[in-house]
Amino acid sequence: MSTAPSLRIFGFPVDIRPGFVMLLALFVFLNPGEVGLWLAVCVGIFTLIHELGHAFAARATGAEASIALDFLAGYASFQPTRALKRWERAGISVAGPAVQILLGIIVLAALGTSPFDVDYIRSTAPTLAVWWAGPIIGLVNLLPILPLDGGNIVMSGLDAIIPGRARVAMIYFSIAVTSGGVVVLALGDHPIGPFFLIFPLLTQLQMLQHRKTQTALDRHGSWQQWAVSAERDAWTTGKPGAFPPGMNVSPWFRAAELARVGKLDEASRLLTDDFTGRQTANWMTPDAASPEELAALVGLLPQPLPTGNAYSEYVLATALVRLGQFDLAARYAADLYRRSPGTMPAVIVAQCAAALNDNELAVKWLQAAFTSGTNLDSLAEAIDQLPEFVRLRDHPEIAILRSELALTL
Repeated sequence: MSTAPSLRIFGFPVDIRPGFVMLLALFVFLNPGEVGLWLAVCVGIFTLIHELGHAFAARATGAEASIALDFLAGYASFQPTRALKRWERAGISVAGPAVQILLGIIVLAALGTSPFDVDYIRSTAPTLAVWWAGPIIGLVNLLPILPLDGGNIVMSGLDAIIPGRARVAMIYFSIAVTSGGVVVLALGDHPIGPFFLIFPLLTQLQMLQHRKTQTALDRHGSWQQWAVSAERDAWTTGKPGAFPPGMNVSPWFRAAELARVGKLDEASRLLTDDFTGRQTANWMTPDAASPEELAALVGLLPQPLPTGNAYSEYVLATALVRLGQFDLAARYAADLYRRSPGTMPAVIVAQCAAALNDNELAVKWLQAAFTSGTNLDSLAEAIDQLPEFVRLRDHPEIAILRSELALTL
């Protein structure tokens, strides 16, 4: 949650999130008295000024910018209206800490001191707070590691040398440098503890994971195809592939693993329990399983066949179709459709009816699938690709249905 982003400063939307307020309160709590209050005020002001520096620099390139202030960090996001040159991106990164440092020096001068006169700076709460919130934090931001501005500046230059690979190189470099810094601070007697670097290190690790995720997504084309590929790897190699975040190998594969080592009761219980869950399915259908594997797993299920979770029931119905148990699959899918009307259960009943040469019944169920309207893309694909529907494609009512599908999709 955050405050309403209706606040605008110099035309930039500014989102002040609860984490930022907590951060300022933490300064007050950890530094009792006047120093804590001054630190909270100065950090709040200089953080906003820092992000405004980025935002103004982005605006100068024609980009639209917005600002978010959160725990331990501020963000100036921008949407370019054209492809930015490397030096423009570097300039946007430089602008934030440059304005922060320069303004800090100006304020210190107005207070009658210099940023190099450390003893005097430490003698008063206002100068100490301005010194830390302005020049010091601004200089820290210029360290050449991500996600700091210095890391983004170096990355812009590195992109000219290794285009397309600069970000990955900078992420690994940043992790190495930050990890080394944590070790040095932990082993040595330093006024700054290792926890100072924990936040950037966690951020770098998240950036690395996001990069790997994006690479895998680019390779597979979609989250669904990625999950399908990983499930297929499980059945063809015996070892699950790398699934997209939030997805997992199917309970059918895990049950097959248990069955292979003789744990038939556990395999049966695992499959049966999946029908009782109400959570959204996070696994793909076991399409790569062999008919023999499917038959063995279906044989572990109790009779009558379990019900309860619509997705699990749909997967079992498709397994029965693959095993040629068309009558049982039709009755099971029809019962699912009665309790939870949807396109795909109706398609399964139609597929079974067509396999049993009851074409008129198959047509009626395909029409019911269209009326359900929950997954019309899959309905069109099923009519065009499933071999059971070959004889139906020239049926007058199916021709009308296909025309309606073409208009709908």
